[in-house]
Parts: sequence; structure tokens; C-alpha cells
Amino acid sequence: MKKFVVCALALASVFTANNAIAKDTITISGSTSVTGVMEVLAETYSNKTGIAVEVQGTGSSAGIRAANEGTSMLGMSSRNVKDSEKRAGLVETIIARDGIAVAVNNNNPLKELTTEQIAAIYKGEIKNWQQVGGKPGPIVVVTRDTASGTRGAFESILKLKRKINGMKVSAITPRAQVGNGNGMVKTMVANNANAIGYISLGSVDQSLRAVNVNGAEASVAAIQAGRYPIARPFILLADENAPKLAQEFTSWVLSADAQKIVASKGYVALQ
Repeated sequence: MKKFVVCALALASVFTANNAIAKDTITISGSTSVTGVMEVLAETYSNKTGIAVEVQGTGSSAGIRAANEGTSMLGMSSRNVKDSEKRAGLVETIIARDGIAVAVNNNNPLKELTTEQIAAIYKGEIKNWQQVGGKPGPIVVVTRDTASGTRGAFESILKLKRKINGMKVSAITPRAQVGNGNGMVKTMVANNANAIGYISLGSVDQSLRAVNVNGAEASVAAIQAGRYPIARPFILLADENAPKLAQEFTSWVLSADAQKIVASKGYVALQ
């Protein structure tokens, strides 16, 4: 009988501890573009407060759903949220801004494209680099999956939508190769001399090169000045009655210290 009591008490202790851990954990899911900087913010906040922050990159659409359904305390989106995607009581907070870099292989000498040329390339209307002043060679178009916030913002800004039977659908060529996340797109472009892709500005590194768009460099300064045309917000979504832990974390992300982290990762801080 004593053994049973001890075991029951031990199980109760474990249950209580697990509940405490779950209660003191902030859960965040959504945009893979936001995930990179959010992981750094989460780690910094955890070290500062002792509160665990779990971050999952599931895509903007999934993050919006998670915030709507309450399966995550906070949802991340790297595109504007449609009215049809929001339920009453869902609050949006812009935490940073980001450029979408149009990137080519390092062996591609092309330096600049216009938004019209980029749109035509992604529609499949321009198929050879020679048509835009580059070396002769077939253009290999790389895009993101349909749930990607980066793709949603890219299509919206470049008007890459068309109507079929009264419904808006993507105008991106069906021949485009699809990369799941910034990392995969980078790898695909870096390994193909004829490829073109689009990724979060903060993800650009030496493995590939961002081209100028409409004469503007893909840079934080150009985005702040309004010169670089392909830019979008990073958004956190939460219920208006979200747990206090989540509300406090969101407030901290907007603080000067957190915004310095945003800027250090190549994104456009709010202050």
C-alpha cells in the first residue's frame, strides 16, 4: 500500500511539473522567413527571463491558422493577412520589415532587372537570359510552395495572379521548380548557373547574389527609403485575450533591444 501511495505521489509530481512547463512555455509557429530571426529573439528572451519559447517554421498560412485556432499562442506571417483569414479578436502586430531579394547564381553576370522583367520571367514569357541582357541560356525559375508567405507577398507585389472562372490563381509558370523554404531555394539557385529565385533579404549570403530591382539595391537602406520595390512586413498574430506571457513577449520584441537583434540579422527594424 505504501508503494502505491509513493508511486501515486510521484506521478502527481510529474504531472504537476509538466503542467507548469507547458503553462510557462510560449508557443510560436508560422512563416519560415520569420522563423530565423524569431529563434534568436526567443533564445535571447529565454535567457533573459527564464521563460521557454518554442518556435516552429510551418509557413505563413499555417501560422495564421494556428493563431486563429489557438493551437499556438502566436502565429507568424511574412505577408499581409487577408480579411478572410482573420476571425474577430485576432490582433496583428508588425515586428519588422523585410525585402524579398531576387537572387541569381554567382556565375550569372546579370546585375539588374525591372519588376516587369521579373514578372515576365515568372510567368514564363521571358525564357532566356539573353532576353534581359544576360548570357544566352534557358532561365530556370525557382519559386516557393503555395503556403509560403514569401510567395504570397511576391505574387501580390509583382501582380502574379490571374483569373480562371472568376477565381484568382497563381500566374507563376507551372514549369517552375518549387523550393520548400529559403534554404532550399538558396541551394537550388546556388547549384544551377541558369536559376533565379526569391528569398528573404536576411537570408542572402555568399552562396548566391541578389540583383538590383528597378535600379535599387536589395538592402535595408533602400527599403527604409522606399526605393526597393519588393518588400513586406513580418507579423505576429495573437488572440486579443492571449496569455499574458505571449503579450509580454510581443511587447519585448518591439523594444529597442529586440529591434537591435532584428537589424543585426539583416532585416528592417521598426526603430
